[in-house]
Amino acid sequence: MPASTLARFQRITPQQLRAFEASARLLSVTQAARELFVSQPTVSVQLKELAETLGESLFEQSGRQIRLTQAGELLYQTVRELAGCWQRLESELAAIHGLVRGKLKIAAVTTAEYFVPDLLGPFARAYPGIEIELSVENRDRIVQRLSQGLDDLTVMMLPPAELDLDSQAFQTNNLIVIAPANHPLSNKKLRLNELSSERWLMREAGSGTRKVTEQFFAEQQFQPNIVMSLGSNEAIKHAVAAGLGIAVLSDLAVNQPAWSSTTNGLRILEVAGFPIVRQWYVVWRRDTPQSATARGFIAYLQQQASG
Repeated sequence: MPASTLARFQRITPQQLRAFEASARLLSVTQAARELFVSQPTVSVQLKELAETLGESLFEQSGRQIRLTQAGELLYQTVRELAGCWQRLESELAAIHGLVRGKLKIAAVTTAEYFVPDLLGPFARAYPGIEIELSVENRDRIVQRLSQGLDDLTVMMLPPAELDLDSQAFQTNNLIVIAPANHPLSNKKLRLNELSSERWLMREAGSGTRKVTEQFFAEQQFQPNIVMSLGSNEAIKHAVAAGLGIAVLSDLAVNQPAWSSTTNGLRILEVAGFPIVRQWYVVWRRDTPQSATARGFIAYLQQQASG
């Protein structure tokens, strides 16, 4: 490498690359600053200095949003390749040390937050030298993270068919119908069409729970009266308890200590066809070498499932 080129690259700082990676991934300087816990002007200055060092414009304005220039696309690909090289190095070092140390990045859809920490706890205690990073996002964001290769492993119910993935089922996910505690149909055996006049509350569009529910309703030729969409399981539970309607949720979201008493404001309706039984999967990209820590965690999940 020419000395002049090396000297120019040596002026690039890790902070500038982090600011660029976050801005390129999110296509928003504001969101990048929020994610990095710095001010927006700080990110803007880092991006400006990086562009001046490279002698190339990295972003261009597109209405109210930004998009990568051709040079920006090349740099983003390079940054991701560098991250992959570091991950492979960490994997090899972890393999040398037999999971004594290393890093494990896991992403999970929101419903999985009810059980993934319980899975991670024993694993972390067994391998205290492994640093675990858990990100919990909605399904659309999780699919985006998968497409960008941001994590070692992903926990979700519906792996996207459009990506080249491997997966391992490890736990069932039962979807149930919940209603307010004083609902007149409580303690009755119901057919789905008896709920046609009910007000239905649904998770947001794109949610795995909503996708499975809508598929089931279509198979049953049932038209629910959807009156509200909410962005979290907790919001759904509180809205149902307040009498705003009935909903379909994972039993993992409902059978929590804070909601398990007779005063929790919820009842599970006994409806033909429910629970809808699906699987939880741990998912990883087929085109990315697995880290030793990821392989170790998959083996741990298999042991838990067989046990």
